[in-house]
Amino acid sequence: MNRAFSRKKDKTWMHTPEALSKHYIPYNAKFLGSTEVEQPKGTEVVRDAVRKLKFARHIKKSEGQKTPKVELQISIYGVKILDPKTKEVQHNCQLHRISFCADDKTDKRIFTFICKDSESNKHLCYVFDSEKCAEEITLTIGQAFDLAYRKFLESGGKDVETRKQIAGLQKRIQELETENIELKNKVQDLENQLRINQIHTSPSSTPTRNGTQPPPVPSRSAEIKRDLFGAEPFDPFSCGAGDFPPDIQSKLDEMQEGFKMGLTLEGTVFCLDPLDSRC
Repeated sequence: MNRAFSRKKDKTWMHTPEALSKHYIPYNAKFLGSTEVEQPKGTEVVRDAVRKLKFARHIKKSEGQKTPKVELQISIYGVKILDPKTKEVQHNCQLHRISFCADDKTDKRIFTFICKDSESNKHLCYVFDSEKCAEEITLTIGQAFDLAYRKFLESGGKDVETRKQIAGLQKRIQELETENIELKNKVQDLENQLRINQIHTSPSSTPTRNGTQPPPVPSRSAEIKRDLFGAEPFDPFSCGAGDFPPDIQSKLDEMQEGFKMGLTLEGTVFCLDPLDSRC
């Protein structure tokens, strides 16, 4: 049964918009792990990932290792995976990066979603075990995605205007920096010319008693530590990443691409091997 979240008519959303936009919905589950997948969507993709992680978990269980418990916090800002005791965030999956979410209709404990990693840009499939809430968690993620997408569309105009203003300021800063460099070069040329004239006209240019020339007058350029505006000269090679303004254009494009791809909610059958049901 494949149902897109935006066309869902067979079931209504389970939570109020305020619960997901101003707060979050918590769930407890067991975390089987995550694994890289080749595609952002697809039943076969998640089926193979679930089988792989279930087998790995079965091996660890035979070695005496328990399946770790986690807390899921679902809101319009993403799905956070936390340690239930320390509340330490283990994974933070933004909604526009989640492309596929499914619960297993045969093994009703299992649910999974595919998320594009923010650092490696690889697609990772996260698999969980929830005794009673697998389908509810899947629907909650779908509802959060729907609300986040609507919020993105509503604030899109403001974001675009802000982006234009920042782009204009960045362009003006670059122009001022170019003018500043040109003025500094002209000042340096004038100082060099003045120093040369002083050397030729100064009596100190005559040889000393031992016949050697006196040392040249040191250049004043080494003393210049600030630009014409009283600030230290801009050097892109000495600036850290925090010195540059945030790349709003890239972030908005990324969110638009993720929301455009959409989130597919799907209930399907994952378990094909007898081994799976024992994990």
